[in-house]
Amino acid sequence: MRALVTGGAGFLGSHLCEDLLDRGDSVVCVDDLSTGRMNNIAAFANHPRFSFQHADVSDSLRIRGRLDLVAHLASPASPPDYHRLPLETLAVGSRGTENALKLAAAKGARFVLASTSEVYGDPTVHPQKESYWGNVNSIGPRSVYDEAKRFAEAISMAYARSLGVNVGIIRIFNTFGPRMRAEDGRVVSSFIAQALNGDPLTIYGDGQQTRSFCYVDDLVRGIVAMADSSETGPINIGNPVERTVLELAELVLELTGSASPIEFHQLPVDDPTRRRPDITLAEDLLGWHPRVSTEEGLHHTVAYFRAHAREVASAAMSIAGSQFEGVHTSASRQGAPAMARLA
Repeated sequence: MRALVTGGAGFLGSHLCEDLLDRGDSVVCVDDLSTGRMNNIAAFANHPRFSFQHADVSDSLRIRGRLDLVAHLASPASPPDYHRLPLETLAVGSRGTENALKLAAAKGARFVLASTSEVYGDPTVHPQKESYWGNVNSIGPRSVYDEAKRFAEAISMAYARSLGVNVGIIRIFNTFGPRMRAEDGRVVSSFIAQALNGDPLTIYGDGQQTRSFCYVDDLVRGIVAMADSSETGPINIGNPVERTVLELAELVLELTGSASPIEFHQLPVDDPTRRRPDITLAEDLLGWHPRVSTEEGLHHTVAYFRAHAREVASAAMSIAGSQFEGVHTSASRQGAPAMARLA
């Protein structure tokens, strides 16, 4: 199989590229490097079945030769990134998705969209099934990402229905693992970096909001299973084991041996209070379920961050200074400490 992975130099995209190469596929990686990194693909950059194109899929997408799969992962995904790049996030969810769909249509390729659990917003249904339409603030601070992905799903289904494109949509829940950027502002990377730096772990609200954390190897297996299937979806891919953010912080402190304190700050606007996937469809239709526990995944991720100590140390200022205007309420803007928004 010859596959195109947009956003292939990113955290998830690079793991997908590597997995496809390992099983014998050829891979074309396209990335504008706005959030992706060449270091993520360095280990296989010279592989004879791998090629890289530095390009913005929102502008155009031209690939010579046959393609059997177009996996569209390109998008800023962490809150600091999509608040830093709001117009680019909307563009890649709209124009970028359509460019990828047009290419899949022209090549007769399977198209897999990496959507997100953020389409559920702050859910009123728990756990979240694919049939749930969501509770999203279309003009709130998270909307540039949430609505970009909701539009991406809509246009993917329009291409499937009107042009017969072989579309598959997955909704990704919180994923973590090696190659996360230490300063990306997601809760796992921020907690680990803060713990290793001896800085306070910052929790927003009382820490009782929940997330379900999926290790990257499991997530990639889900993407590949969707690519190899003929299912349209959407299908949730995530770990249904639910944890509070406070529990995660305590686990990171335990695994790192850090004496960092925990600090509590005001909850950001529209921050989901509960997040947990119903993975019945993934199990029944794809034969997929997560295999790696949160503890085991965190062990591998902490080891990766320890091996990149310079990046972790330099992330301290980024984490502490990555507050963005408009994310918090007026009270927090008037005096709360500037800390990273945790996804």
